[in-house]
Amino acid sequence: MKQIKIWLEAMRLRTLPVSMSGVLMAIGIAAWQGRFKWAPALLCLVFALLAQVASNFANEYYDYKKGTDKKGRVGPRRGVTEGDIKPTTLRNVTYLTLAVACAVGCCLIPYGGWKIIPVGVLIAACVLAYSTGPYPLSYHGLGEFTVFLFYGVVPVIASYYVIADQSFDALATLASMTIGFMGVNVLLVNNYRDMDDDKEAGKNTAVVIFGRQLASVAYMFNGFMAIAMLSPLWVIVYIGDKTTLPKWTFVAPVIYLIFHVAIWSMLNHRQGARLNPLLGLTAINMLIFTIIMLLAFVV
Repeated sequence: MKQIKIWLEAMRLRTLPVSMSGVLMAIGIAAWQGRFKWAPALLCLVFALLAQVASNFANEYYDYKKGTDKKGRVGPRRGVTEGDIKPTTLRNVTYLTLAVACAVGCCLIPYGGWKIIPVGVLIAACVLAYSTGPYPLSYHGLGEFTVFLFYGVVPVIASYYVIADQSFDALATLASMTIGFMGVNVLLVNNYRDMDDDKEAGKNTAVVIFGRQLASVAYMFNGFMAIAMLSPLWVIVYIGDKTTLPKWTFVAPVIYLIFHVAIWSMLNHRQGARLNPLLGLTAINMLIFTIIMLLAFVV
């Protein structure tokens, strides 16, 4: 039981709503347009979750190798750093998880065609490039941009593409940026908490480079930009009739922004380990928004 808990911690379950939300948003839009297919939708969801778990494993392993994570760190416990997981075991499980994700991704070829292979290769490469390689992205202030792109833009557009008969859609593109901005805030909380440790270890995250004050401003800005990206949809809901989305769709942005501002306020008044719950709350707020939108799309 203890080992299971250790591995669940390494998976960083509280961050998984980030990868889930992009696929769920694409599913909702495709369903609303009458283009939904169960098989590619489920495959996209499994692929997204496996890719993020592999990325979380890789991040823990390579941060350990670089000496970034230390025992007794402010953030959640790291099994390999505390000696609960052997480094070689974590490395092997990382690559095994990534291989399984790639295998699932190959199952999407009948739905998306061979042209989706470069996208899959790019995602797999990013899983590792985020934390390692000649220019690890998270160590050079590019973590937030990477999350925006690979947890927002790419998963929503790519998932919609394979679910909706190899087509693109303007609404899916706008929604991809919504999910991207929300996902970036999850990483911002993480890096906001770890700024001092990261700075000492030479990990130049955006928060290390620009400071906590600007990170706080960015957190607030991202939340409102996420909702603003879907402005055309809010207009459709407001002026629409029974053939469009229900009026209660507005519950999604209202609830999101209420919790967003509340979490931001706590972000500015907490330090150290007290920031840990805010990462999960930011991810949950993102998932709640996505689920409400999914329900609105499919009702």
